[in-house]
Amino acid sequence: MQTSNVLVIGGAGFIGSHLVSRLAGAASASGAPLEPGSNPDSPIAPDRIVVGTRNVEHAQHLLLLPRVEVVELGLADNAALDDAIGSLGVDGIVVNLVGVLHGERADPYGEAFASAHVEMVRQIVASCLSTGVRRLLHMSALGADSQGPSMYLRSKGDGERIVRASGLDWTIFRPSVVFGPDDHFLNLFAQMQQMAPIVPLACAQARFQPVFVQDVVQAYLNAMVNPATIGHGYELGGPQVYTLEELVRFAGRASGHPRPVIALPDALARVQATIMEHMPGEPLLSRDNLDSMQLDNVLEHPVAPELDLHPASLESVMTDALAGRNRDATLTSMRASVHR
Repeated sequence: MQTSNVLVIGGAGFIGSHLVSRLAGAASASGAPLEPGSNPDSPIAPDRIVVGTRNVEHAQHLLLLPRVEVVELGLADNAALDDAIGSLGVDGIVVNLVGVLHGERADPYGEAFASAHVEMVRQIVASCLSTGVRRLLHMSALGADSQGPSMYLRSKGDGERIVRASGLDWTIFRPSVVFGPDDHFLNLFAQMQQMAPIVPLACAQARFQPVFVQDVVQAYLNAMVNPATIGHGYELGGPQVYTLEELVRFAGRASGHPRPVIALPDALARVQATIMEHMPGEPLLSRDNLDSMQLDNVLEHPVAPELDLHPASLESVMTDALAGRNRDATLTSMRASVHR
């Protein structure tokens, strides 16, 4: 079993937290508890698991795991990045999961996309080259293309170009939308239907091939120890393709709050997205999201055999998870009604 030190940049996020938990579970001699639905068999047991994050407070839950360290890595802090990567040793593995979904509009993309998807990648590659660390696993996105229809896809495409030209031992992953019991995708649709009488939906016929977060994690773990994955990019998706409307309806049924779904024409969808962009906080929908959904988010080829994946279906994972969310909401309401 391989024992290389691993740095997970962006490790406090949804996918990163699952990956770090799996790595720590394999690293724990006593057998750390693993998440529901995860595979306890991991081909790598790192001596050190370093989580790089912009805000260490967001990674506090990971410090409870064995052999996990957390370091603060700002988007412009080259010295901290050099130290974190250099501390791994030349046999270390760097995983880049940094990504943003929204940002200011510009051509070809705004500063938020440029910083996260392009400049951060450039800095990671430079730090790997200067410290002698060769292995880089990079998170891209299905449809990433420097000439793509959205800022998100264009910036992801430019980030890929940097990795491919780096001369490092790289592997790139391009997942469709990623789901899991704690995701911000299907759970958001379930929450919307719990609160609203109808769901006005933009791009209702956009197509996705959702992939379980633990399958994405398994792809990373397997690639860490399989040299055949070096120099290759891999699309990741689940066993079935859905329209966005089908996903929203599934979330409503499974959570016990099915609502009518009203497909919006493109012009009205643009108005909706523009309004949401100007609301406080992280927007639920942006015009750039609409641009991304002009392309089908589905795999061109089956998942590559060298990844050794057997993707779980969305229904097998999320039916009970969303039903449990409904039970939790019901209990919360009952407690409130008796002032508990």
